[in-house]
Amino acid sequence: MSKANSTSKAQTTAQNVADAVDGNWVDRRAPARLRPLLRLSRLDRPIGTWLLLIPCLWGLGLAMLHSGTVQLGDAWILFVCTIGSVLMRGAGCTWNDFTDRDFDGAVERTRNRPLPSGQITPKGALLWMGAQAAVAFALLLTLNKAAIYLGLLSLIPVLIYPFAKRFTYWPQAFLGVAFNWGALLAFAAHSGSLAAPAAFAFACGIAWTLFYDTIYAHQDVEDDALIGVKSTARLFGDQSPKYLRGFQWAATALMALAVVTAADLGGAAALALCGVAGFWAHMRWQMGQLVLDDSARLLRLFRSNRDAGLIPALFFAASAML
Repeated sequence: MSKANSTSKAQTTAQNVADAVDGNWVDRRAPARLRPLLRLSRLDRPIGTWLLLIPCLWGLGLAMLHSGTVQLGDAWILFVCTIGSVLMRGAGCTWNDFTDRDFDGAVERTRNRPLPSGQITPKGALLWMGAQAAVAFALLLTLNKAAIYLGLLSLIPVLIYPFAKRFTYWPQAFLGVAFNWGALLAFAAHSGSLAAPAAFAFACGIAWTLFYDTIYAHQDVEDDALIGVKSTARLFGDQSPKYLRGFQWAATALMALAVVTAADLGGAAALALCGVAGFWAHMRWQMGQLVLDDSARLLRLFRSNRDAGLIPALFFAASAML
């Protein structure tokens, strides 16, 4: 390799990814040789881990509310969901980047990712994906049979999602199925089976994902159009605010149904519904801030959905304690 090529590669390796959090621990503290792997797992961009974990928190909170019990084992379920979200988000993102490595190289925001920039080989990425999935599977085996079966079924939408943008303008719907499966899994881990509150929370999460990921996808509409990648942002175009309001209301209504089917009307249900109101209010605030051609603002709004999702999770937990 020539000196010029070596220098160029070293510079690329040192670069962080365009949408990474400024000053994140991977860029500041992680050993240089591990940074490409950690970036591949998006550990420099924790918002995705939160968005995968939050539906688990909804499912666990609703299950406690539905059963009227808070068990010692719920702490272990919370631990498994938390670590599992980190690992499966990492494995899922590795798989996504493996399948999209040619597309990512043609998009300004993603061209510095480890695979398209050559920091990691495709074989190395697959090995890293397998290692993360194996640890997550070991944790899954500590839960009950219903949760284990649901965890295994979750692999289907995870494997399909990266290809969805190639055949449908609704890849965000596939992402919603994959990212909100935890609402079903966590509910079943507590209760041993599924019930209406889990189904409504899962459906709510899909509508919420359509809301926040359409906002996110508007960052790439021009590049996506050039390379033929489909998204709801491209489908809706300038009409996106109208559809986003629809997703906002759909997510709110479905979450309210999850609450009223989980608990008898009373103090616990009223407190949980306050969380639903907070969820709606946060999305309404996002709509007031929305500017479709401002990429920096779009990214900030997308990241703010951590807080939107945590609001009902905290209220669900508090209501289960009543």
